[in-house]
Amino acid sequence: MERNGEEMCDSSNCFPLQTMESAKLETVCIFGTGDFGRSLGLKLLQCGYSVVFGSRNPNSSNLIPKGAEILSHSEAAKKSAIIIIAIHREHYDFLTGLADVLKGKVLVDVSNNLKINQYPESNAEYLASLLPGCKVVKAFNTVSAWALQSGTLDASRQVFVCSDDAKAKEAVMEIARSLGLIPLDHGSLLAANEIENYPLQLFPMWRLPCYICAGFTVLIFLYCLVTEVFYPLATSKEDTSYLIVISIPNRVFPIVSLILLALVYLPGIIAAIIQLYKGTKYSRFPDWLDQWLLCRKQLGLVALAYAFLHAIYTLVMPIRYYVRWSVNSYLIAQIKSNNTYPLSNYYAWLSDSYVALGILGFFFYVLLGITSLPSVSNAVNWREFRFVQSKLGYLTLVLCTAHTLLYGGDRFIYGPFYRWYLPPAFVLSLIIPCAVLAMKFILIVPCLDQRITRIRQGWERKSKAANTDS
Repeated sequence: MERNGEEMCDSSNCFPLQTMESAKLETVCIFGTGDFGRSLGLKLLQCGYSVVFGSRNPNSSNLIPKGAEILSHSEAAKKSAIIIIAIHREHYDFLTGLADVLKGKVLVDVSNNLKINQYPESNAEYLASLLPGCKVVKAFNTVSAWALQSGTLDASRQVFVCSDDAKAKEAVMEIARSLGLIPLDHGSLLAANEIENYPLQLFPMWRLPCYICAGFTVLIFLYCLVTEVFYPLATSKEDTSYLIVISIPNRVFPIVSLILLALVYLPGIIAAIIQLYKGTKYSRFPDWLDQWLLCRKQLGLVALAYAFLHAIYTLVMPIRYYVRWSVNSYLIAQIKSNNTYPLSNYYAWLSDSYVALGILGFFFYVLLGITSLPSVSNAVNWREFRFVQSKLGYLTLVLCTAHTLLYGGDRFIYGPFYRWYLPPAFVLSLIIPCAVLAMKFILIVPCLDQRITRIRQGWERKSKAANTDS
């Protein structure tokens, strides 16, 4: 190993000729002629490396890239100091028979498992235990054969690399750079298990937000089904099942979107209350709150997706048969009664204000979503990012909540909208947002806001030293 520029291994175990300048001139050996091995070999050839494949049947494979050499495992290993093991873990046993040939060489483990934590130890650690005389490096397992064939332009270029030997790790990282990839040093071989689990994760940070979103969607949809379809059918035998296609979804989407937006800011308020209560920032939050805080970005993006659906569904309202029929019936009723209903300034103001607040709220919604993109967030400093996500985020919540309040108008107190004594669905969407805004308003009172700021700067209520320093 290498520390502070000094070599920490004896001369018999040092990596031969593996300086960054000479790594490109060496032949790279690949054990395995499967899809990944062939794709990686082709990419290496295109980048100027000499490639030799090690195979159990060197005379039977005609799929290897043109320009590469194929030999038996033993013969191929003798030609290179870097050997990429592109075979599955269950076939590692044959390598023990090549221990003498492989001694002192760099073995790059690129394997993955079928499920997370499938074995007690990582594949790389298992390989190192089989061949203690080799320098094992974990790398390239996050890159697919397809990504290599397509030039890695349409897939992640990041390659996680870990090893107990610093020179071997640096040599493999240099190869990754030569292939147009971005190597990330993850330390010693103890990190191999985490690296091997990474490609097997299926949207790990999206699970909780999706579960929450699905739960609220189902509950609100069933609630609307009861009040807008079952109620007319039970009380007046009126069939309004056609509302299931557009009208009810266009109630569900904005309601769930507003609730999710409020849930983005609720954990921060709970965290502030806990810190105020305990008088310190050095006490851990409950696990459920930690998980909630970590998935706020995903919650916000799911909420934005529902807001987009609401905007799209709203645009198609005028072309619906039911809406056109209602408008025509309204006009015919005026003609038959020879009575023109005058314009109501109250409802005109209410309607225009409701629409204007919805447009503004959606605009800031989109702005929040754009700012959360890595390419955008990396271009702003922390204060700018916090201003957008916090200050403008709460402004978005205020606008969307006001939009819903104006939509309700006098229907909050209009009896016919309370079917089976159940409030209209939009009332449900206001409970959490209004609670969040009320708590936030309390927390920004100067005396509480200053105390929270001091706590987050390290002040502790029970620390005499902290009190003296402050």
